[in-house]
Amino acid sequence: MRRLPPLHALRAFEAAARHLHFARAAAELHLTPTAISHQIRQLEEILEVKLFHRYPRPIRLSAEGEALYPVLRESFDRMADAISGISELQTDRPLTVSVTVAFASLWLMRRLPALRSEAGLNLKVEADNQPVDLSGSAVDIAVRYAVQPEPEGEWLPLFQDRLIPLCAPDLLGRNPVRDDAAILRLPLIEYRWSGGAEASPSWQRWSRTAGLGKAVPKVTQHFSEEINAMDSALAGQGVVLASSVLAGAAIAAGQLVRLSETELPGRTFWAVSRSDHPRLAEMERFASWARACHTKLHH
Repeated sequence: MRRLPPLHALRAFEAAARHLHFARAAAELHLTPTAISHQIRQLEEILEVKLFHRYPRPIRLSAEGEALYPVLRESFDRMADAISGISELQTDRPLTVSVTVAFASLWLMRRLPALRSEAGLNLKVEADNQPVDLSGSAVDIAVRYAVQPEPEGEWLPLFQDRLIPLCAPDLLGRNPVRDDAAILRLPLIEYRWSGGAEASPSWQRWSRTAGLGKAVPKVTQHFSEEINAMDSALAGQGVVLASSVLAGAAIAAGQLVRLSETELPGRTFWAVSRSDHPRLAEMERFASWARACHTKLHH
């Protein structure tokens, strides 16, 4: 059995020796300079040698540090190469994608067989309304809803969204709609919006956009989840301001009817991954396939 000092102390020493700077090593390892200094002192106590000359500044390696550093640098480099190689060998495993519950249920699930047959991709779907941390999880890609890409990561646009008034055909049959004002006299459905009040799909915003004044329309049903609001509209219980993307299949099937050309601007759906992810080519295949599905549905 190998008798080695703690790995965290060896990593702290290797980073500090490479940078010859405790603060830069701390930034690389997401620690504080004090923590780096403590771990190196722990290593020095275990080895019973001084690894750095700390004074006068700047720090420099001792003779013992000079002997240890290249061995650790090579060892860590070889471990990193081996781990990278293993990740690349696992590209035959399902591609794990993180999506919201609504996107999974209303858009993705019904298209999984086509994804496998047309794009040759097998997905593992993680449905959760909380954005996943792509740097610290097993998720390969995420579908995000945003105005524009963030600086970090690889962002590929999928489709532009719009928020449009929809209801079931039987509700429209009982309540003919001749203008936008008539829509506000129908049972109105809303759902909780987490994307900021200025962009919320509220009936008050829609009414102002339609030029119907600042009066607050009376909402009949409120839901915490977008998918429940859509289900309510499909059941003929009212009118919902819904995502044109997520409602696309229901519209095409005649299950929902658009009531007006007045709409609210939506955001963009993006496929997102780490910039250094080994499976970016598969994310690009997913994005191309998703865009083709969307185009096919709307033509």
